[in-house]
Amino acid sequence: MTGRKKQILTREHASQQFQAPDAILQGVPLKDLMGLNLVRLIAQSFAEIVPKFDGRSFEQTAMDGLGALELSRRARQIGLALAEQLPQNFSEACPLLLASFGPELTRTEGNGLAPFFYLPHSHVIIERGLEDFENGMRANYELTKRFSAEFSIRPFLTKYPNESLKLLKRWTEDPNAHVRRLVSEGTRPRLPWAGRLREFQQNPQRMLPLLELLKDDPELYVRRSVANHLADILKDHPDVIYDTCEQWLKEIAKKSTPVEIVKSRKWMIRYAVRLPAKKEDDRALELRVKAS
Repeated sequence: MTGRKKQILTREHASQQFQAPDAILQGVPLKDLMGLNLVRLIAQSFAEIVPKFDGRSFEQTAMDGLGALELSRRARQIGLALAEQLPQNFSEACPLLLASFGPELTRTEGNGLAPFFYLPHSHVIIERGLEDFENGMRANYELTKRFSAEFSIRPFLTKYPNESLKLLKRWTEDPNAHVRRLVSEGTRPRLPWAGRLREFQQNPQRMLPLLELLKDDPELYVRRSVANHLADILKDHPDVIYDTCEQWLKEIAKKSTPVEIVKSRKWMIRYAVRLPAKKEDDRALELRVKAS
């Protein structure tokens, strides 16, 4: 092994070199993460993967007027500049994109803002992967293990609802908690900072079977997403969620139900109906009492 190859194998990945706070800091805009340092680190990660990657051109295109943009538009501009350096055909670009990724997240909490390294990559998937369902969803699958694909998966849900739901059903059994959470979080009809999923907002029955498969997930990280998803649906279809919660409580009434499942199921229901309960909605208050 040559000295250069050994150095590449042992050096920290660019994503691990990305310095970011543990949380949003007062007076420090989140958009500041999308700056020159990030652009150069992304270039570093691709220069070793993509033949003839033009780091100088990428940097110039990515940084052109970047300071005047807000977070999402900054990330999109960097992502589009990156896409220019990849093959036009996403079946060829996808393997290069995935090869550029660094290590997967090893925990579900306490990752801070460093995973935002991959926010521009999500825009590559949105802009270039949408015409290729198989590779686009493959990219979302790998992205969510390192950042989150809750935004980049939504265009696929809109364009390919049936195919997406079929694939997501398989993902409910994935050993990676980030993948299982994506099933719930990415399909939330009212996900904050994201466009509405109108079809799922109008017809919650499309998603409820997947939430059923995740309601007793071993990870709180996943169950919290399920509770938030229920709360989203409740804003448009309260009776659907109240009835679902009533059924979930009946299921754990058996003495044979493990104590941990009883506790987690009750917590999830209390959490899901907390907002209407604060407004003194009768059914929400009743459910809070039953789940206490």
